[in-house]
Amino acid sequence: MNRDTIENFLYREARLMDEHRYKEWLSLWASEAIYWVPCSHEATDPNQEVSIIYDDRPKIADRVEYLESGTVRDMKSKPVLRRVVSNIEIASVDDATTEVKSNFVLVEARDGSQFVWAGRSLHRLRGQDKNIKILFKKVLLVNSNQPVSVMQFLI
Repeated sequence: MNRDTIENFLYREARLMDEHRYKEWLSLWASEAIYWVPCSHEATDPNQEVSIIYDDRPKIADRVEYLESGTVRDMKSKPVLRRVVSNIEIASVDDATTEVKSNFVLVEARDGSQFVWAGRSLHRLRGQDKNIKILFKKVLLVNSNQPVSVMQFLI
C-alpha cells in the first residue's frame, strides 16, 4: 500500500462518516474488525479497560443500523459534521497489514451549537487499492478521560 492510497482511504472514510453514509462506511470494515474508543490514552487491553466504544463487526453493523434508522434523533436535525484528517504516519507495514496513525479534528453542529472533537486514530488496514479493509481502528479522543456528551455519529 503506498502513501497516496492510504491517505485517499482515510479521507474517504472521513467523508463517508461526515455525510452520514454509514452503510458505505460499514463496507470498509473486514468481517473480523474491531472498533475501539478507550477512555484512557494508556489503554492497551479493551477487555480490561473502560471503553466508550468497543465493537466487533456485528456490533458495528448494529450501530450503523441504529444511526440509519432515525431513532437516534429526528432525521431533520442530523448533526452537520466536518472533519480534517492530518499528520498521517505509516507506522508499520508487513505482508498482510499496514498500521497507520493520524490526527483528526471533527466539528459537529447540532441544535444551534457547535462542538469540537479531536484525537488520534490508529488504523490497521489490509488489502490493496480499492479493496482495502479496516481490521482494527482505535480512536484516542483528546478528552476521553472526561465526561463525553452523546455522540450521534461515528468518530
